[in-house]
Parts: sequence; structure tokens; C-alpha cells
Amino acid sequence: MFRRLRRQLGLLWMTLRSPSRYYSLGFLTVAGFVAGVLFWGGFNTALEATNTEKFCTSCHEMRDNVFEELKATIHYSNRSGVRATCPDCHVPHNWTDKIARKMQASKEVWGKVFGTINTRQKFLDERLVLAGHEWSRLKANDSLECRNCHDFDSMDLTRQSARAAEVHRLWLGTGQKTCIDCHKGIAHRLPDMAGVPQG
Repeated sequence: MFRRLRRQLGLLWMTLRSPSRYYSLGFLTVAGFVAGVLFWGGFNTALEATNTEKFCTSCHEMRDNVFEELKATIHYSNRSGVRATCPDCHVPHNWTDKIARKMQASKEVWGKVFGTINTRQKFLDERLVLAGHEWSRLKANDSLECRNCHDFDSMDLTRQSARAAEVHRLWLGTGQKTCIDCHKGIAHRLPDMAGVPQG
């Protein structure tokens, strides 16, 4: 058996080493490079197209539920005109973290296909579970998406309320807590938290 495997590997190696019958090595190299550039460009174009608020709100589950809630918050409309879009809060900016998040989001596509939250009632029934997933994710990555815009070192604690400044200094400044520990309902309504341990 070992001899047979060795012979097959030898044949494979000879095939790989032999010159192409119809194309030169230079042509194959250039063609491979061009194909790689086209694949990479297409991949990044698709990635960025799925990383927009327009894409996120293209399905009624998001548009009619959580996006409507976002419109009533300071993250959507405020005096400075700076607005957070869906990907700002739900997709990390770093490429590797973004790819990992997109892979996790494939489960959401599965839910869309099978109608997991395709009605308002189904959404409300699943809301605590969905929120729990996001809270756990943000807790695990130290609220990375929040920190893309909100940097503790840049906070002017003197312009915050005394309580907020104290809490930020005590918990956020020491790294004992992260943003999502205290700001769970910042952009969307909280689910029914009855029976959920707080703290």
C-alpha cells in the first residue's frame, strides 16, 4: 500500500513539473495573477456591498424592527450630524475581525431563509436571544465596535455628569468592565429582561 501511494505521489509530482502542453509558464503566471486580482477585487466589492446600511435594511426584518428603533436614538440623529450606521456597531473595522464577523453573520442568512424572525411577533419572541448573542460578542471583544468611535483616553470627563465620569473612570478606565456592560439599550430597545440576572 505504501509503495502504491508513493508511486501515485510521484506521478502527481511529475505532472506538476512537466511544462504545459498549450501555454507557456509566463502566460500561466500572468493569467494566475490576473485571476487572483479579479477574485480579490470581486471578493472585496461583495464584502463592502454587504457592509452598508442599505444592505442591512434591505430585508424587512431589520428595516421594520431594529432600524426603526435606531432612528429614535442619538446614534442616528444628533446635533453634530455624525451618524452610526448598522455596520459601525455590528461589524469590526479591522479586516480579520470583519471576516470573522461576516462568517458569524452567515447564521443570520440561514435565519432569513427559514423565516426565523420574519414577523414582528417572532422577532419579539427571539429578541432576548438575539440581543444576548450581540452582548456576548461585544463583551468578548471588549466592545471593539464602540471603541472605533468612543475612545476612553479622548473622553473629556469634566463634560460628563459626575456619575458618568466616576463610573467611566472606575470601570472603563481600569478595564474591569466594557461599554456593553452598562450601555445595553443604547441604540435599540431592550428586550423583556424579566427573569434575567442583572449585573
